[in-house]
Amino acid sequence: MSALPPLSRLSRLNALCLRHRLAALTIGLPMVLAGLYYGFLASDRYVSTTVITVRRAGHEASVVNGLSMLLPGAAAMSQEDTRYLREYLHSQDLLLRLDQELALRAHFESAHTDVLHRLWPHASQEQMLDYWRRRVELSLDDLSGLLTVRVQGFDAEHAQRINRALLREAESFVNDISHRISDEQLAFAKGELGRAEEQLTTAQRSLIDFQTRHRTLDPQADAQATGQRAAELRGRLTKLEAELSTKRAFLHDDAPDIVTLRAEVAAVEQQIGRETRSATATPGGGEALNRLALTFHDIKTRAALADGTYRSALATVEATRIEASRKVKSLVVIEPPTRPETAEYPRRLYELSTLLLLCLAVFTIAHLGVATVREHQD
Repeated sequence: MSALPPLSRLSRLNALCLRHRLAALTIGLPMVLAGLYYGFLASDRYVSTTVITVRRAGHEASVVNGLSMLLPGAAAMSQEDTRYLREYLHSQDLLLRLDQELALRAHFESAHTDVLHRLWPHASQEQMLDYWRRRVELSLDDLSGLLTVRVQGFDAEHAQRINRALLREAESFVNDISHRISDEQLAFAKGELGRAEEQLTTAQRSLIDFQTRHRTLDPQADAQATGQRAAELRGRLTKLEAELSTKRAFLHDDAPDIVTLRAEVAAVEQQIGRETRSATATPGGGEALNRLALTFHDIKTRAALADGTYRSALATVEATRIEASRKVKSLVVIEPPTRPETAEYPRRLYELSTLLLLCLAVFTIAHLGVATVREHQD
């Protein structure tokens, strides 16, 4: 068997050296750097978890907890408050308050060796907010409406302390929303009560002024009494006329009974005329009694309507006050903040394995590219 020519042997040796250098560059160097980082530089990160949700008291909550949870519209209504809470937990205002209370910036800057997961000194508020949102994971289950809060910290105690502070602030946020809504509803009901009271006072004053000006308590009653007296007089007049007709059949016109009956008929007719005139006109050019009765009826109706409106507004205020005395919304804690015993991050084995697979893919692509170039050169 003949030996390989020196040029071919040299070419294969160069290809082998190039392959080793490529492997060292694309696989060995990244894995060594990653091993040094995960072995000596990476800081453990502990995760404290809590599960919460927002529920509304009363009928709405019972409806949401029923079969309506299967409907997209009902589920969206039940999760609206939880979505607001999720945005609040990632807000900058909450971050600044917790930073003053728990010294968050000092804690997240404390891992001086972990250059990849620490908060760099002198970071701006916007950079700190982005860092905070990466360290506080919020996931909302669209089906159940449960909000899972996962807080990362460089030690287990601090992670749990931050999670407890978030839970306290979440409950305060929900209570503030409930009280604000209740106060707004109560203020609106009291405003309606004030307007109803003003209308009632105005209507009552108009009624009293009318009675004082016309010197009558109830023109309607007066008109009714006048009409009743006129009806009685007409009935009496009918009897007198009938009796007069009967006696005229056998008595002379100048008989005492005839004269007496004529006088009584004339007196009754005059009385009926006075009663009729009193119902349709008043002395001194005043307003007619029937017109007074109609005006009084209108004023009295407005006063009764204002009184009914006032009573309804007063009942609404009392009902709103009772509703405001209890929580309209409440924060339900499904799982309180946990205290982790082992660090969840970094996942060294998983991340090193992932990096190795990626390096092998890069090495394969680079090796094929180099081989293709060499083949075209040959």
